[in-house]
Amino acid sequence: MGNFRSFETLQRFVSAQSSVHNHSSHERHLNRRETFKQNRSAALAEWRQLPV
Repeated sequence: MGNFRSFETLQRFVSAQSSVHNHSSHERHLNRRETFKQNRSAALAEWRQLPV
């Protein structure tokens, strides 16, 4: 996180990067949809707890 000038810049980068990763990552198809949704929900909850 030290390479980004602001939290907003980091958030924009992570948002774009996650879209690219999800599009190009083939391992996501090995997981069941419910497991994927649970993992995404947990990641989003953790993201929302980060200090601004």
